[in-house]
Amino acid sequence: MLCMNISMSKIKGTRGRIDEASVLEEKIVMEKREENSQVEMLEGAKSMGAGAATIASAGAAIGIGNVLSSSIHSVARNPSLAKQLFGYAILGFALTEAIASFAPMMAFLISFVFQVL
Repeated sequence: MLCMNISMSKIKGTRGRIDEASVLEEKIVMEKREENSQVEMLEGAKSMGAGAATIASAGAAIGIGNVLSSSIHSVARNPSLAKQLFGYAILGFALTEAIASFAPMMAFLISFVFQVL
């Protein structure tokens, strides 16, 4: 209400009539403000999405821990298969890290490739 009173006092002339140029100027200013706020909201959403995409790094760390834990338990149960299990452990590490490499890639795509209107 206060904003409306201020804007009406700006656009009224000395005789109490509304100046059409002032009304148009006020509309343009309001449209630019709305457009800027929408762009800022989209930029914020982009940043939140990029941050959320990096959560996969925590999942990769958990996966590597599980692979290492399973490898240690397997070698402890059957030491004669240590060589073969080491190959499987390396494969597990590689696959887990491949999944983890998608997290920063998606974060960079969200941040730099997707343009805001």
